[in-house]
Amino acid sequence: MIVKALLDSSITEIFMNRKIASRHGFKLQKLERLMAVRNVNGTNNSARVITYQVEVNVYYKNHIERIRMDVYNLERTEVILEMSWLQAHNPEINWETGEVKMIRCPPLYKRKEDKRARKGKRVVTLEEEKIVRWAVDNKED
Repeated sequence: MIVKALLDSSITEIFMNRKIASRHGFKLQKLERLMAVRNVNGTNNSARVITYQVEVNVYYKNHIERIRMDVYNLERTEVILEMSWLQAHNPEINWETGEVKMIRCPPLYKRKEDKRARKGKRVVTLEEEKIVRWAVDNKED
C-alpha cells in the first residue's frame, strides 16, 4: 500500500486518515484516554476526539520503522508526520522537486531486510504482514 504523507512541523502527533485505516483493514487499538484535537487549520473536526490508533510498518526507500499513528478524520490527507518525527529523522528535503532523502536517520531505522533481499531471500511486505496479522487476530478458537 502506498500513501502520501504530509510533513507538518506545527503538530505534535502522527495521524492516519480513518478512511485509509478502514479501507486497508488495520487493527484499531482503542486509546485508554480520548484525545480532543482540532484540525490543522484550527477549526473543529467532525470527530472532535481521537479514540483509536494503529501500529504500522513504514517503508521508504532504505528506511523502515514501526510507528503508532492516531486515527482521525483527515479529509483528503492520508498520513501526517509531525515535528518530533522530523527532528528524529532529520530528512533532507528538496522543496523544489519534493524529493525526500532519509540520509540522517538514527541507525535504528535503517532497513535490515536489504541484505536478505540482496541474497535472494524473500522479504515479507507490509501488505502480507497485515494479512497474516488479520488471520491471527481473527482466528477462531
